[in-house]
Amino acid sequence: MAHYLVRARVRGECLDELAAALRREAFLAMKPFGRAITHGLRNARRETGGVAMWEEEDYCSPPLAQERDAVLDRYFTDIDVEPVARGEGWKRIADLPPLFPSLSTDGFRNRQ
Repeated sequence: MAHYLVRARVRGECLDELAAALRREAFLAMKPFGRAITHGLRNARRETGGVAMWEEEDYCSPPLAQERDAVLDRYFTDIDVEPVARGEGWKRIADLPPLFPSLSTDGFRNRQ
């Protein structure tokens, strides 16, 4: 299994729409990545300049191909992935503020 630290620029006009989709768990049933993308986006962190970061588990080549097609390209631009060990991405971004404070489960702390 591969894990990636994802860095992507948020399409500002879509941020509320993404939050609403996450609240209603709109991506959860998507196979095979629904649980992973929901967990990742709910716990995403915010860097300066409108950049979001999260750790994502993925098996596609190229990485996140299915997720980009189904979800990510609608809400983000400039998507970049960096391979990391499981939990390492979450550790690296733990001090950043949540992208969605009301949705964050901080579940990444249990995955380290």
